[in-house]
Amino acid sequence: MDWFVLFLVAAASIAVARIVYQVRRTATHRADDWDAKLIERLRRGGIDPFQPLPIDFFIAMPTLEAAQTVAGQLEAEGYTIEMRESAEGGAHPVSVHAVKAMHLHVPVIRAASQRLRELAEASGGRYDGWAPGKA
Repeated sequence: MDWFVLFLVAAASIAVARIVYQVRRTATHRADDWDAKLIERLRRGGIDPFQPLPIDFFIAMPTLEAAQTVAGQLEAEGYTIEMRESAEGGAHPVSVHAVKAMHLHVPVIRAASQRLRELAEASGGRYDGWAPGKA
């Protein structure tokens, strides 16, 4: 009987680990697909992928101090920063808008998104994505 219970626990652990792995992989894959699909749509719309385009990145931060810390790091990396505080408050009342001229190349945009996501999360914030800016 003890072997049977041990076998059931091991099987359940493996099943749970596999489910967690698949959910994480799917979440990352969806975000990556969004970047690739948006870039493809922009290219079809006539954007020249060989010319740098201003890309607007958006980060929501919990405090002005945290936003200033992230903004300082991004300015050092060549981003132009604009910050706004929301009158409504909420969990992330400060918005950091970072702009940088980049080529619309999927690995470049994914790397920038990953960097901004890590910066935001390290300070308790949230990375909200990107959009093409006005040339």
